[in-house]
Amino acid sequence: MGKFAKWLGGGLGFVFGGPIGGLLGFFIGSVVDGTSVRWEQPSGDRRVYRTTPGDFGMSLIVLIAAVMKADGKILKSELDYVKRFFVSQFGPGTAQEALQMLRDLLKQDIPLRDVCTQIRQNMDYPSRLQLIHILYNISAADSRFESAEVSVIKTIADYLGISASDYESLRNMFIPATDAAYRVLEVERTATDDELKKAYRKMALKYHPDKVSHLGDDFRKSAEEKFKAVNQAWEKIKKERDIV
Repeated sequence: MGKFAKWLGGGLGFVFGGPIGGLLGFFIGSVVDGTSVRWEQPSGDRRVYRTTPGDFGMSLIVLIAAVMKADGKILKSELDYVKRFFVSQFGPGTAQEALQMLRDLLKQDIPLRDVCTQIRQNMDYPSRLQLIHILYNISAADSRFESAEVSVIKTIADYLGISASDYESLRNMFIPATDAAYRVLEVERTATDDELKKAYRKMALKYHPDKVSHLGDDFRKSAEEKFKAVNQAWEKIKKERDIV
C-alpha cells in the first residue's frame, strides 16, 4: 500500500487497542495482512514515549473525521479539500489510502472524548499540538471556517489537554484576532520589547519542527508551517515596534 504502509511499518502502538483500534480495526487488519508491521509497546514512563508516525497518522484521520461530521453533513467539496491537503502533505499514493480510511470513518459514530483520552494518555505534547495545527489547516482549506467545526476543534484541544494559551496561539495562526501576532506568541500587546523577545524564543523552541521529527518526513511540512507562523508573527511585531 505504498507510503501509507510505511506509517504502519514504522511502528504502531496504542492505536491497536482502545476506541481508535475499534474504529480502525478492519482497515488496519486488511493492511497488516499484506504488510510487515512493527508493533511498538509504549514505554512504562509515558513522559518519554515518542509517538510513531503510524500512531500519529491514524489518530489524525480519526480526528479529521470527527471535525468533518461536526455540522451533520459531509460535502464532496470537503472531501476534495481534504484530499488536496493529503496530496500536498503526503503525496498522491498516501492521500488515496488515507481518504479510503476517512470515508469508512465518516460512516461510524466516533466517541470523541474516549478517542481523545486515548491519544492524550499515549501521545507526547508536541505531537498533540501538531494534531490541532493540522485540523485547523484542513478547516481553513476553503478559506472559511464553519462554527461547528471550530467548536469541535476546541473540544478536541480541551480533551487532549492543550493549554488555553497554546490553543489560542494555534487558532490565531488561522483565525486572526485584532492582536493575532501577539496571541501567536502568547503575550499581551502591553508586553515590553524584552518580554516579546523572550516570548518569541520560547515559542520558536516550542514549535520548532525538530520537536516532532519523530513523526517522520510526511508530517514535517505541516510542522514547518507552524514554525513559520511564529516567525511571521515576530517579524510583524518587530516592524510595528521598530525592534532591532
